[in-house]
Parts: sequence; C-alpha cells; structure tokens
Amino acid sequence: MDFLERFKDIAWGSNTAYDYILAIAIFVGLVIILKIFQAIILAYLNKMAKKTKTDFDDTLIDIFKSIKPPFYFFVSVYFAVKTLLLPDLAGKVLFVLFVVALVYEIIRAFEKLVGYFINKSLSRGNEDNKEHNQAVIKTLQLIIRIVLWVFGLILILSNLGIDVTSLIAGLGIGGIAIALALQGVLSDLFASFSIYMDKPFKVGDFIMIGTDGGVVEKIGLKTTRIQTLQGEELVIGNQELTTARVQNFGIMEKRRVVFSLGVTYDTVQDKLEKIPEIIKDIITKTDLAEFDRCHFRTYADSSLNFEIVYYISSGDYRAYMDTRHKVNLDIFQKFTDNKIEFAYPTQTVYVNK
Repeated sequence: MDFLERFKDIAWGSNTAYDYILAIAIFVGLVIILKIFQAIILAYLNKMAKKTKTDFDDTLIDIFKSIKPPFYFFVSVYFAVKTLLLPDLAGKVLFVLFVVALVYEIIRAFEKLVGYFINKSLSRGNEDNKEHNQAVIKTLQLIIRIVLWVFGLILILSNLGIDVTSLIAGLGIGGIAIALALQGVLSDLFASFSIYMDKPFKVGDFIMIGTDGGVVEKIGLKTTRIQTLQGEELVIGNQELTTARVQNFGIMEKRRVVFSLGVTYDTVQDKLEKIPEIIKDIITKTDLAEFDRCHFRTYADSSLNFEIVYYISSGDYRAYMDTRHKVNLDIFQKFTDNKIEFAYPTQTVYVNK
C-alpha cells in the first residue's frame, strides 16, 4: 500500500499517477469480467438453452452473443476513464459516444426480439400465403426500426441536455401531415396488417364480396387479387375488404348440396321407388360426396319432383363443382339406362270436334 501511496504524489495533468493506475486496473478488470461472461457464462447458458423446449431463451442468448467485442472494450474504457478528471468537452464527447453505443445495442436487441415474435407468428401461418406474410413482416420491422431509432435519438439528445420538447412537437405535426397525405395508402397498409393478424381468408380460398366472387390469388400490402369464375382478375383494396361483408367458402369442411329433379307423370311406380336407390348409389360411389337423403317431395304441374340432399367434403370450389358435375352426369346416364324420363313444362290441350 505504501508503494501505491507514493503515486498519489506524482501528478500528471489533472490526475495523479495513482488515478491512472486505478483507471487501468478498472479497465483490465472489466475486460476480463466481460470476456469471462462472453466465453464461459454465455457458452454455459447456450448449452442449457438447447436442452429446453422453447426457443425464446435461444433468442436471448443470440442477442448477447451478437454484441461485438468493440462494445465491451468501449464500455470498459468509459467506466475506467470516468474515474479520471477530464476536460468538460472530452467528458461530454465520451458520454455521447457511450450513450450512442448503448442505445444502438438496445435497439438491435429490441429488433431481434420483435423479429422473433413476428417470425413465430409467421410459422403458424399458411405456407401458400408466405409472400404476403414476409412482406408484412418486413414492413412491420421497418416501422418498428424507425420508431426505435427516433426514440433513441430523442433519448441521446435529452441526455445531452438539449430540450427535445419542440422536436417531439415537430415530429407529431409532421406525422399528422404525412398521415393525411397518405391516408388512402396507409388505410390499405394497416388493413393488410389486419388481414395478416385476423386471417379472414388465405390464398386459395374461394370468397364472395357482394356479388363478386373468385379464388384469392395474392394478398398484397395494398390490394388483394382475386381470380373470378369468368377468368378476370379482380383487384380490391385491402381497406375495402376489411369493411365489406366477405363470405369465405374455403374454410368450409363440408358443402351442402340441395337440388330437385322432376320426372314425367308417365313414370310407373316401380321406377319411382327405384329413383332414391339410384341416386344414393351414384352419390355413395362418387369421391368426396356423402349421401344424406332423397325423397319424392311434390306433385308439380307437369312433373313428379324429388328432392336430393348430399354433402361434398371439400372447401375447394373447383373440387365442389367437379363433384357436382360428375353426380349430375351420372344421374343423367342412369336415368337414360333405366328409361326414366326427365320432365319439362308441358301443357295438354283438348280440342272438341
């Protein structure tokens, strides 16, 4: 101790030799501690994190591992130099650099955390809609990055003793002006986020918007593109989609089909009794079709009407139409084979001679 006490009497600038030795000791000590933390403790935590079922701890470890050695070096220098008496300008410059470096690392950490939660949400999404999901994620990350850096800049300026009240007010007014100028675009953009989060439909679903309907081909940041049954491409703004009444047939596990057919009054009773069996056999043998019932329902003006009900086990509109197509053709063929005539509107006129 007497040896160190001697250095207190040796002055070098505004500090003594003892102050410089203490600063160097703090610097070396912090470097060693941070190296131990990075090389040993982080390695151990990383090993433990791999044994857990969740991957959130892996993300936290990656955040710490992504901090580069220059940051640790600079932190050690800052706290070591803080023990010395420095000129006001040098002290302020050092403090600004420290705050900038710290804010930078905090923002990077928040970006990684936000990316983790957004990507977790994406992994539960539909693969067919991956392009839209990726676009939404990149846009969200860009917005969050801008917001974080704005707050970081305000924090830095505030720590420098600068009054940021006018800056915040200016940013608020500027934000309102931009929002008004881009009102339509922003409405569609946020509507796209709503579609992404709520998932009222996905690519490949058959949807109806009012009298328009078709298969969803692409969900973009501003518009959604739908292929209509006529082959046209219908482009609808996302804002309009979120406020419209949308019928989604793609999420249906089963579609109920109800239709009637009529046969002529000349049809004998044996054939009338045979019709439900014919219909049931056709539907039962058709892929995706599930028979429910077939009944002789009414005596119409020029036909004996049967009501048929069955289900199609598919939400895909094309599969639905293909199944109905096959059932209808098979019924026509079976009725032809069994000489059962379909009825059509007729009128018998009796003429008195």
